[in-house]
Amino acid sequence: MTARATEILRRAGAEQHSLEDYAGCVPRWCTGCGDNAILAAVQKVCREEQLPLEKIVFVSGIGCSSRFPHYMGTYGFHGLHGRALPVAEGIKMRRPDLHVFVNTGDGDCCSIGAAHWVHATRYNMNMTVMMHDNNIYGLTKNQASPTSPMGTRSNTTPRGSVLEPFDPLQATLGFSNLSFVAQVPDWIPELLFQVIHEAHKHRGFSFIRILQRCPEFQANRWEPCMQDPASVRILTHENGVKLSPTLARAYKNNQEHDPSDLVEARRIVGTSEEIPVGIIYRNPDVPCYEDMRKPDRLYTPDHVKSGLEEELDKFTIWPRD
Repeated sequence: MTARATEILRRAGAEQHSLEDYAGCVPRWCTGCGDNAILAAVQKVCREEQLPLEKIVFVSGIGCSSRFPHYMGTYGFHGLHGRALPVAEGIKMRRPDLHVFVNTGDGDCCSIGAAHWVHATRYNMNMTVMMHDNNIYGLTKNQASPTSPMGTRSNTTPRGSVLEPFDPLQATLGFSNLSFVAQVPDWIPELLFQVIHEAHKHRGFSFIRILQRCPEFQANRWEPCMQDPASVRILTHENGVKLSPTLARAYKNNQEHDPSDLVEARRIVGTSEEIPVGIIYRNPDVPCYEDMRKPDRLYTPDHVKSGLEEELDKFTIWPRD
């Protein structure tokens, strides 16, 4: 029997999970916030792959995006500002069997967490990283972020920001040991699902920049792109994004792009006047750090419990009798 047939039979006999199984608390994001669309796409990916609930971990830092673990019916870790990636790396190192997702924001990732982002890319551990980029600090109520457009008026830049915005794509494509880079807007559900799905299936550090709407503090930021499909250039390929007939009729500005071509990927993000959308770069041959530094044994819950009890027993005051 082939491995594929065995997998089909295994799934047929297993419990089937619905979308509701992956839902956690009721989301408290603002009405119209792009995070809601990202949450829906991620839950759909989990259902499509029928990922076991007990094998999924969502890790986040601080920010609107980082409330994500609360809204998933899985394990989660809501960490410190900019520190989601080292937490996720620690989880993956000790439990390589888990599906690890990271949700971070443009400030969380590109500012205080920038150094962790660089080295997490270099380690290339097998996890899916979603950077929700709304170009503003939303949770702390309207401060300019590294990706805020020049001229953005905020509480920290009342006269308008004076620096050119930081480009996460150009930066990532310059990091060493690069494995997977993609960009997708939250307002095209079909592409959002496809890109996150492909990122999860990729073995390695999958980095997705998600262009995310913020109706409260950046209400008009992405409106021109939403109203003008020609402002978006969709990168298609047999190893990348594929357009349905309906989407192809709406978005006619597309380009065949081989995601294995790093030079072309850098040229596209560095020179394109339109917003490139799709899988920009993918290299499945980059080794994963957890494979090179594989632990001697799998740290199951029983191992973790026994280790904790052994350490805590050192400080236990036992009854004399």
